[in-house]
Amino acid sequence: MPLGMTMHNIETTLGRGGQLARATGAVAKLIAKEGKSAALKLPSREVRLISKNCSATVEQVGNVGVNQKSSGRAGSKY
Repeated sequence: MPLGMTMHNIETTLGRGGQLARATGAVAKLIAKEGKSAALKLPSREVRLISKNCSATVEQVGNVGVNQKSSGRAGSKY
């Protein structure tokens, strides 16, 4: 993957499943690759080293604008 690539649902340990950047709109950015590890900048601005063998999903989680949708007034059907 090229540097600067955005990703979400990132494994921290091989085989444990995605644990980082799983919320709607959350992304982590690949900022460096070194040896067997890669440095990611998380949404909290923390930089974390993760093994290159761990998996992640490329790009951003969908449904970003879900909280901006007006649901109407209390008690209304629509």
